Amino acid sequence: MKKRYSLDSENPQHAEKVESALLEGLTSLQPSVQQRSKIRTQLFQRIHASITAESSRITIRSEQGNWRKIRPGVRAKTLDKNSRAFLLDIAPGASLPTHRHHEDEECVVLRGSASLGDLTVSTGDYHLARAGSRHGKISSETGALLYLRGIPVGHSGEIARDLLTAFLPGDGRELITIRANEGEWSDLAPGVSSKPLYDDGHTCSSIVRIAADTNWAPSQRTLAHAEECLLLEGDAFFGDTLLLTGDWQLAPIGTEARSISTDKGVLVFMRSARNHRQSL
Repeated sequence: MKKRYSLDSENPQHAEKVESALLEGLTSLQPSVQQRSKIRTQLFQRIHASITAESSRITIRSEQGNWRKIRPGVRAKTLDKNSRAFLLDIAPGASLPTHRHHEDEECVVLRGSASLGDLTVSTGDYHLARAGSRHGKISSETGALLYLRGIPVGHSGEIARDLLTAFLPGDGRELITIRANEGEWSDLAPGVSSKPLYDDGHTCSSIVRIAADTNWAPSQRTLAHAEECLLLEGDAFFGDTLLLTGDWQLAPIGTEARSISTDKGVLVFMRSARNHRQSL
């Protein structure tokens, strides 16, 4: 007599036996010529739509881009010239001189630790130097990788201005630091929370944490402001593009907003228009 199996959700072994028995009883079916043609057409339509939707976005993988030497032991990789976004790699023992800021500069420590004058920042910390403020000597004993936004790397005249004006009296506006374990998290959607960092009234910077098996839908069809994302931990699909730890992407103004989905969870530094997403 043939053994029968009952589907018992509380017993994984029974479920596996049922699955195996069902698979053994299935016979393979080949699609017809018409079905294959339809599948092929739909597949290429989907590929074309995906390429069109993603073509306007700029993606720089962690292993891509050109590094150039700034000074001994210090190199920079340009991410976006318009927002002056860079990665700065400081070798152990290397340093940058005292300088004054003439625009707001944001910093996220991606790896290691660095001393900004008397202040030390470490992996996961966020630092904001407001326009008019002054930074002491920047150095790192262990080495550090920093994301910086709002620095004139590549503009020799502006760099000279920042260095010379550093000798003027006064430290200028207060420096702001938010440690990795500091700040207030708020829920944006099921499985999605955000820690605000900086808001200039039009755009805002934040750390966004998305839990595993979450899909975060956009609140608007097109972006009112460029959206900049840097993956700090994990991986996620931004639309049809899979971004991994260390990858950076810029979606220009007017591009179509897309959902963000992740299987394992992700931590993202995001710069975007205020309140551009809403709950699912």
